[in-house]
Amino acid sequence: MRMTEAADAFAVHVRDVRRLSPATTKAYRGDLADLIAVVGDVDIAEVELEHLREWLWVATQRGDARSTLARRAAAARGFFAWALEAGHLSVDPSLRLVAPKRAKTLPKVASADAVSDLLDRLGRAAAEGDPIALRDHAALELLYATGVRVSELCGLDVGDIDRERRTVRVLGKGSKERVVPFGGAASRALDAYLVRGRPILRDRRLDALAATRVASPEAVADAATPGDAVFLGVRGGRMGPRAVYDLVARALGPIVGSGVGPHALRHSAATHLLDGGADLRTVQELLGHASLGTTQIYTHVSTERLAATYRLAHPRA
Repeated sequence: MRMTEAADAFAVHVRDVRRLSPATTKAYRGDLADLIAVVGDVDIAEVELEHLREWLWVATQRGDARSTLARRAAAARGFFAWALEAGHLSVDPSLRLVAPKRAKTLPKVASADAVSDLLDRLGRAAAEGDPIALRDHAALELLYATGVRVSELCGLDVGDIDRERRTVRVLGKGSKERVVPFGGAASRALDAYLVRGRPILRDRRLDALAATRVASPEAVADAATPGDAVFLGVRGGRMGPRAVYDLVARALGPIVGSGVGPHALRHSAATHLLDGGADLRTVQELLGHASLGTTQIYTHVSTERLAATYRLAHPRA
């Protein structure tokens, strides 16, 4: 089996059997495409450990980050382990492949006061009634209130929100479903958007469908069903992750720094929950982490903040 064919089959395996997210599947495809660019589209059985080491060396010379090298090595190990199990190999060449350990960096976190000020400011702007302002305010309030991932936010349908109980049902990594609560501020922002903002954006979608010759009356009716996307773009379609990234970068960048994305609100929500007395297991459930160890990084963030405050405030520090 050639490398390209094997990579395609592996992508189908991780998507349909391991049920990894589309983003993870895409990342695996990218890593294997980079490997094929170095070793060539050879038979998979011809790839040896030295080829894999050369691949990582090329990436190092190119300036790839240690986290990227670690991820690519993990992708290669997963790929060749699958190929061995599937009978495409007799020996796994990646068993002794070593990559640099990921650098342990603490996530970017905004202070609770800074986030509150930002959301209050967006709320005042949304009060003017602009549908995009209403959407942006609701999206950021919900991201911070629930700590959901950007893919989970974009995948929300109206039926996933229980406005009476103030809960939202999301589909996370590995197609695992969980229910996450949200508070009063997010509830008010969502109500304002769903009542005053979303119908306007949805009508733009209906108008666009009706204006096209290929749109049938059934297509227009389907676009108006209550199971539609919660967060809509300027043309009325489902809001995508790129748009949410841009929104968070504009809103939170001046507070946290450049390169910030939706995960900064997820990090901030987790850290503030722990600062407020929530236990680690509860935060793990809210965030949808498979491992408690993933959640524990936020205890380090809280410890860092505690130490910084101590150094500033204690006379004998």
